[in-house]
Amino acid sequence: MQDTKSEHHKNQPFLIGITGGSGSGKSTFIRRIREQFSLDQVCIVSMDDYYLPREEQHEDTQGEKNFDLPKSFDKKAFRRDLQLLMDGATVEKQEYVFNNENATPKTLVFKSAPIIIVEGLFVFHYKKIAPMFKLKVFISAKENLKVIRRIYRDRVERNYPLEDVLYKYEHHVLPSFEKYIEPYQEDADIVINNNRNFEQGLDVITGFISSKLQKV
Repeated sequence: MQDTKSEHHKNQPFLIGITGGSGSGKSTFIRRIREQFSLDQVCIVSMDDYYLPREEQHEDTQGEKNFDLPKSFDKKAFRRDLQLLMDGATVEKQEYVFNNENATPKTLVFKSAPIIIVEGLFVFHYKKIAPMFKLKVFISAKENLKVIRRIYRDRVERNYPLEDVLYKYEHHVLPSFEKYIEPYQEDADIVINNNRNFEQGLDVITGFISSKLQKV
């Protein structure tokens, strides 16, 4: 019985968690990793696809929906799907399109792989999810750079008004970062500075993944 358990544990995927503040460059970093490995080698899951519906989001004192809280996500479904992937299953999930009326959600298919990368704001904050990670990566950037990146992303990609983007950054994004994200930088195994670029950090992570895959 013990041998069977040991074998199961040995064959389980290697789970990597990647976090950082909004605008730190997580999505771009993940995209660059995706370009270097096949779907059979690396499975990538984004917490963004587990937002609760808009009507279930918490409202601030001004009646504005706050999407930057740990309770903004369906963490039970998120944890359930991660466990299914860890057990070798395939998971289907509808893409979250950030309330963009011009976007049509796709059906996302997550296929379990030897390496599973999980990306999101609060992946280290959730007490039942954080212990699952065997490697924790924190992407860091200066606050002014994150604001600029956020403005560009939300105005261009998500069709949000500028005033809305700035209000949310000041009242939702920044307070949440300071309380729920930044403290976990100390727990990270690797911190990647993305003020100019993350090329060196990307090389470290992709090299690590390659070495893990060679042992599979």
